[in-house]
Amino acid sequence: MSGKMSTVFTPGRIGALELKNRLVHSATWEEMATQEGAITRELIARYVNLAKGEVGLIIPGHMYVHPLGRAHRRQIGIAGDRHLAGLAKLVNRVHNAGGVIAAQLAHGGRQCPKALIGRKPLAPSAFGRDPASLNKPRAAAESDIHEVIDAFVAAAKRAQRAGFDALQLHCAHGYLLNEFLSPFFNRRKDRWGGSARNNFRIVKGIIEGIRAEIGSGMPLLVKLNTRDFTPRPGIEPDLAARYAGWLVELDMTALEISSGTYYSFHTVRGDVPIDGMAQALSWWMRPIAKMIFKKQIEPCRFKSLYHMPAAEVIKPVLDDIPLILVGGVRRLSEMEDVLAGSKADFLSMSRPLIREPFLPKHLRAGKTDEAACISCNKCFAAVYNGLPLRCYVSGETGTDLKL
Repeated sequence: MSGKMSTVFTPGRIGALELKNRLVHSATWEEMATQEGAITRELIARYVNLAKGEVGLIIPGHMYVHPLGRAHRRQIGIAGDRHLAGLAKLVNRVHNAGGVIAAQLAHGGRQCPKALIGRKPLAPSAFGRDPASLNKPRAAAESDIHEVIDAFVAAAKRAQRAGFDALQLHCAHGYLLNEFLSPFFNRRKDRWGGSARNNFRIVKGIIEGIRAEIGSGMPLLVKLNTRDFTPRPGIEPDLAARYAGWLVELDMTALEISSGTYYSFHTVRGDVPIDGMAQALSWWMRPIAKMIFKKQIEPCRFKSLYHMPAAEVIKPVLDDIPLILVGGVRRLSEMEDVLAGSKADFLSMSRPLIREPFLPKHLRAGKTDEAACISCNKCFAAVYNGLPLRCYVSGETGTDLKL
């Protein structure tokens, strides 16, 4: 390895934030909060370790903004002031360890299990059963949509009060905002659907509401699907690029691109790499799909930088807004090539940082030039079966820290 400092470890800016390097922890559900969504010792330890491991920007797992938007057990909550003390403690500990941390705001939409929220889950349109929970969703009424917008705005205010450095809207992975944006999920004919502009209306309302409530100083990132991998056409890169352009007009601060939903097992083939979460779901749902849907699912094959084709479509519309590339980020040389070619501005990782919380520090110090993660997805499959997030190959928990 060269003794010269890698471009990966040059500072970068996301709005008002100056980050020590170009590496981001991509939000990953941990199965480590309490049943009520409160912060635990394990969550604090995990993110303090990532701060000490020199991750430039830490984005914890998606936080539910509304009680009816809980997608998982033991998911972090930001839906009420009762969550504030724990969130503030998490932020303070990460800051004390030298880290920068953003809150990812989410509503699970039709992917919320009825057994968890106590009623049919909310969706833009009511069709079919969710392929994971098998629950039938209910179509959002006008009042529901305004309640969701208000919940996101209130959650953003709580994140600001807790001291988070930035926000990220979760508009990917088949959750509610992705559902409104996607022509597969959104089959409405009113002002909240029927065209790309109408589908985008809820995201526009949320961003405008957040800016009106907390001002323009706090960076606002968006995580956006570039492919839904649904049985009927959903979001594809060209539509994602249109949305990205509209997000730029709304003063979005950075865009992270992703892919996949709970429906992805319908369309994914073994040679089509998709987002790690959707890969894990495809693996987890293989026996379910075979039994109920009479469909055999092939395990997804790993491919490096698998969102690069979508990035090439979306990057030109972003002007000076940073693009965060996630998916198959493993080798230092590839990261350097991405930055050198201005193909993306930051590189985001999930699974590699589960196995190696100190990976950025080790890359910078020249102890390695590649992540040890083998992309087996056992870590993700575990959380969908009620186990805490960890590497089930190396035994790394990410929470071995004396607090």
